[in-house]
Amino acid sequence: MGAQRAAPTPVDEPALDLDAYWMPFTANRSFKAAPRLIASAVGHAYRAPDGRRILDSLSGLWTTGLGHGRREIADAVHRQLLTLDYAPAFQVGHEAAFALAAEIAALAPPGLDSVFFTNSGSEAVDTALKIALAYQQARGKPGKTRLIGRARGYHGANFGGVAVGGMPNNRRAFEGALPATISHLPSTLDLARNTFVRGQPIYGAEFADALSEEIARHGADAIAAVIVEPVSGSSGVLPPPLGYLQRLRALCDAHDILLIFDEVITGFGRLGAPFAAQRFGVTPDIICFAKGVTNGAVPLGGVVARRGVHDALMQGPAHAVEFFHGYTYSGHPVAVAAARATLALLRQENSFDAARRLEDAFAERLHAVRGARHVIDIRSMGLMGGIELASRPDAPGARGLEVHARCFARGALVRNGGDVLQFAPFFDHTPDEIDRIFSIVESVLAETE
Repeated sequence: MGAQRAAPTPVDEPALDLDAYWMPFTANRSFKAAPRLIASAVGHAYRAPDGRRILDSLSGLWTTGLGHGRREIADAVHRQLLTLDYAPAFQVGHEAAFALAAEIAALAPPGLDSVFFTNSGSEAVDTALKIALAYQQARGKPGKTRLIGRARGYHGANFGGVAVGGMPNNRRAFEGALPATISHLPSTLDLARNTFVRGQPIYGAEFADALSEEIARHGADAIAAVIVEPVSGSSGVLPPPLGYLQRLRALCDAHDILLIFDEVITGFGRLGAPFAAQRFGVTPDIICFAKGVTNGAVPLGGVVARRGVHDALMQGPAHAVEFFHGYTYSGHPVAVAAARATLALLRQENSFDAARRLEDAFAERLHAVRGARHVIDIRSMGLMGGIELASRPDAPGARGLEVHARCFARGALVRNGGDVLQFAPFFDHTPDEIDRIFSIVESVLAETE
């Protein structure tokens, strides 16, 4: 026998270097002074590197309604990597991308059946805006170039989405380079008349009439499209007032303007329906989607357009490219596999119905936080909830970030958008699990100055 090898001497892991990673939408200096790190996830919770269990109150980032670590999705991704890891999307295709497009079209409102794949919600918004402009040009209306968003709207971080978005911090550094042909409708948030509302506010449908003012100011012949989130998420969970979306739809119809719904957050079950369009009974001309389509496992986004919008661009010689737009990873085989596995789970587990059944219990516990320290409003719609905190006069957003950090230390990941705490339960969250999250939130609020 040869000499036995001595057991290796344990070597301490080197300290984690935080300097190289420039984190998105993060107070980098604050974070790196006291990092909040995640090592793994399963079901409804994360694990920190030290083994602590961290309850997930936002389903990832509005992404993972079916729960973390779903074996069915992981297995589909694994099989796809070993079968077809990548295929170009320009002038060739693979069968699964066409199958997924058909599945998504079947879920969408009737008439919306043309699917264009992107890699994120931000790209989906830019794609929808470009489709709207190309559509108007293709039908002989090149003057219809104005795009209308909404104050407090969030439509991703690409230039088009930032331009139509209405969040000042997202726009400030880039304002001078944004297109001049952009307008914004007012936000529907009305704390004077609508506070602590469950579901759609009673007051505020008239906010849609600001579109009439834009039409009078610029002329309908100058306006290509209006884009709104049916329920604003990242800007503070703002459900639409009763009648608001219907009024927008009627104005767009009357003045030949496309209506785009940004459903990156609300799509695939967040409101207990495939899309918010079905929940509210209002069909737009274009829907943007991402996040929940793959349960957050692999990046994928896209646009579902009305057939007439698609067909208007199918002009010119058959050999010519009709729409000069796309991405290297459009319809990526691995992302498509994750999405098809996700849609199968949504069907098998009746997730849309499960979300509808859970929303009352979620709203009940969410609104029970009313009366806690610093709380000035609570809003909810489906499995979306927001708790708005009073801002510190000298530091807007600081209180929200402090609550986020304290909740993480107590065992719950709670997102703050400024001073609004945001919540999005899993479709199969239990009332007891939800209660544990809000108990942590209440204890943290009680001790936060």
